[in-house]
Amino acid sequence: MENLNNRLAEIAMRIRVMREIMEIPAEEMARITGTTVEEYLAHEEGDRDFSFTFLLHCASAFGMDMVELITGTPPKLSYYTVVRKGQGLPIKRRKNLNYEHLAFRMKNKLAEPFLVTAPYEEEAQNKPIQLSRHTGQEFDYILEGRLRVQIEDHVEELGPGDAIYYDSRFGHGMIAVGGQPCTFIAVVVKETDPAQPQESREDYA
Repeated sequence: MENLNNRLAEIAMRIRVMREIMEIPAEEMARITGTTVEEYLAHEEGDRDFSFTFLLHCASAFGMDMVELITGTPPKLSYYTVVRKGQGLPIKRRKNLNYEHLAFRMKNKLAEPFLVTAPYEEEAQNKPIQLSRHTGQEFDYILEGRLRVQIEDHVEELGPGDAIYYDSRFGHGMIAVGGQPCTFIAVVVKETDPAQPQESREDYA
């Protein structure tokens, strides 16, 4: 737990420093992250756990890679990267979804690929699923267990081999069902600026 608390404190510090450097009011960051000002400032103080969506919104607002926001080190590879089994970058949270980033060394990513584990929580089965929103699109592919996915008012239950692709600007959320954890691949596709020049093959030399 101490290592997790240290990681949260480090991320909180980077968020606070970046906001101050860029002179973004806390009220604006609260709007961007979909939180109240009090909730946002609690994140900055390290008193509140970070959701994936919160980190994604912060990184986008600061114009930086989410991996750099989490680790303090920017990704450096531009050609290809290999992540061996169990060696992804963990983005562990106290509860809910645990993420393992599968391309954390790659810079200028057009997508964020994760191995995600959703623990089974009995108390969550009869509660409303918490929905989040962010720009871009998302693809989820179930490896093990069963996952209940809600997209606005639509609910789908997925099992191994099932997949779902959706516009993540719409409210979406998920929980493991069936009495066991669910493991799935999640690929978050970022929105890109069509006017932004793309790297050529010579950039990889």
